[in-house]
Amino acid sequence: MGVEIERKFLLRDERWKTLGQGVLIRQGYLSSHGDRIVRVRIVGQEAILTIKGRSQGAARDEWEYSIPLADAEVFLDTLCEKPIIEKYRYRVPHDGMTWEIDEFLGDNAGLVVAEIELEAEDQLFSKPDWIGEDVTHDSRYVNANLLRHPYSKW
Repeated sequence: MGVEIERKFLLRDERWKTLGQGVLIRQGYLSSHGDRIVRVRIVGQEAILTIKGRSQGAARDEWEYSIPLADAEVFLDTLCEKPIIEKYRYRVPHDGMTWEIDEFLGDNAGLVVAEIELEAEDQLFSKPDWIGEDVTHDSRYVNANLLRHPYSKW
């Protein structure tokens, strides 16, 4: 079992777009219950099943498994809650760490969020000057919540 510790931020502007190439991600949820999330994700030709426990601050238990691409496509098309979340992810290095920036599509178009994974909740890290407000504890920005409450309806 792993533990995911991440912080989530809004962005001040689009300067980050010149720093990396985006990859399309399609993801759906077999379960988006608050106590557990079961997610299927396709990134390029790779498919991943992820199980996450309840968040405790910026941390939560997490398990990830590679699954056959064909299975993931069936899950997304027939079993996952709708709508499917689609976004472009950009990986941007900064000061020895990697920021993941998600630019959402569909009903969540216009939403752009940056995340950084940490080794500990109190780990110090530097923020690029294009990083804005910390929204780590704002549940509206949790991908599973964007199913029921898309950004376009805020």
